[in-house]
Amino acid sequence: MTSSWRENIESDGPGRIRIRKHGRMLTDAILVADESHIGEGIDDRSPSQLVNTASMPGIVGEAWAMADWHFGYGFPIGGVVATDVNFGENGGSISPGGVGFDINCGVRLCSTDLAIDDVDPKSLASELSECIPSGASSKGGVKLNSSEMDSILSMGASAAVDIGLGEFDDLAAIESNGVLESEERSVGDRARKRGTKSLGTLGSGNHFLELQVVDRVVDEQAASAFGLREGLVTAMIHTGSRGLGHQVCSEHVANIESKYRQDGKLWHSSEWDITLPDRQLAAAPIHSREGASYLDAMSAAGNFAFANRSALTQKLRDVMRERFGRDGSLDVVYDVSHNIAKIEDHVVHGKSCKCCVHRKGATRALGGDHPELAARFSGVGQPVLVPGDMGTASWVLAGPKKGVNAAFSSSCHGAGRKMSRTAARNSIDSGQLLRRLEESGVHVRAKTPNVLSEEAPEAYKDVDDVIGLTSKAKLARPVARLRPFAVIKG
Repeated sequence: MTSSWRENIESDGPGRIRIRKHGRMLTDAILVADESHIGEGIDDRSPSQLVNTASMPGIVGEAWAMADWHFGYGFPIGGVVATDVNFGENGGSISPGGVGFDINCGVRLCSTDLAIDDVDPKSLASELSECIPSGASSKGGVKLNSSEMDSILSMGASAAVDIGLGEFDDLAAIESNGVLESEERSVGDRARKRGTKSLGTLGSGNHFLELQVVDRVVDEQAASAFGLREGLVTAMIHTGSRGLGHQVCSEHVANIESKYRQDGKLWHSSEWDITLPDRQLAAAPIHSREGASYLDAMSAAGNFAFANRSALTQKLRDVMRERFGRDGSLDVVYDVSHNIAKIEDHVVHGKSCKCCVHRKGATRALGGDHPELAARFSGVGQPVLVPGDMGTASWVLAGPKKGVNAAFSSSCHGAGRKMSRTAARNSIDSGQLLRRLEESGVHVRAKTPNVLSEEAPEAYKDVDDVIGLTSKAKLARPVARLRPFAVIKG
């Protein structure tokens, strides 16, 4: 990868930098950024990865990188790429690298009617850390038999509701109502085994359960529709499909990458006549056996993730009932996917297209007239959930009041890393970080505190800056800022 992208950039309006098509690119690419974010000294790898994604067969529109873009596997984190399902004989390409290893890693936000003065943050954090399973193991997860696993992989959140791990009213507040179409459930035995005991667990890394207070409301109409008011407590759950999804991705990456051979600086599949600049972009035509199998297995793993966040929500309700004698009227505001590929209808350059939209570290931002959304979001837009860092804030945004944005109805998914995990571990002391957060009123409980430095606030971009860019680029508008006070991590 080279930095030739710098020689081909121009402003595309507020908050957008266009990279003109050059080299093997089939389309232009757009970075949600301004001049200060692409100056000398930044890591050129992410924009170079974005340039590479623009060479995917069947790509339509532009290749996008959201405001929280950073380096990833194949695709940059924050990458959004759509391919035409009806391209050529076997359809446009689908790439596991365009989804990532944590399939349907996503965020769920819950509202309550509790005021911050109603809770004891420190003791509540300790109680949650004892009751919410977290860490790399599956300890504390729900044990599923084969029939239950089949149901979860087929029906996602609704299957969790059927076994008492969620509530029916939650389903309307989940992306795609908590279920992705998976006919074959083509998930291998090893992946199924890894999921057998991990439902209802957070995992480790950047996953968390966080209690927050609504710090500021900037769009009263949308906040009211979302059930958010200043001073009230919210709960945010960030996790995905755990080991099951990782195994699914690993197996399909290996299978699809095996079809490619190096040809100079390029990678070529003779079976599909696809040439790509990076092996990690390895893609299959969506209607090929390998492409269809990956899409089906990815959807099944995505269903597991929806069910996982549902099970964790129910555990949170149990803790609230035990402590307060009620669950604090805990309602799901919304649940969004961050790592997924979905078949969607879009209009691209004036033509209708059935697209496979890859969102890797990006989330949907549907308009308020979209038929999938519940009636309470009509004329408001979809809630867009953007976790920041555990020492600063998270944000709730909204999609357009009607219609779509230019990025295939997509938005940013978080603050975005500015330091690698290794760099953060080497420069930040976890013990000092814990004390600093505690002194600032953020009570953190972590299963592995020695690696907490990887998630330090200084390891992430300024979330307020990311939100500002997203708003300038007209992808989503700010609704409310949420300040953390209790954080449970693996």
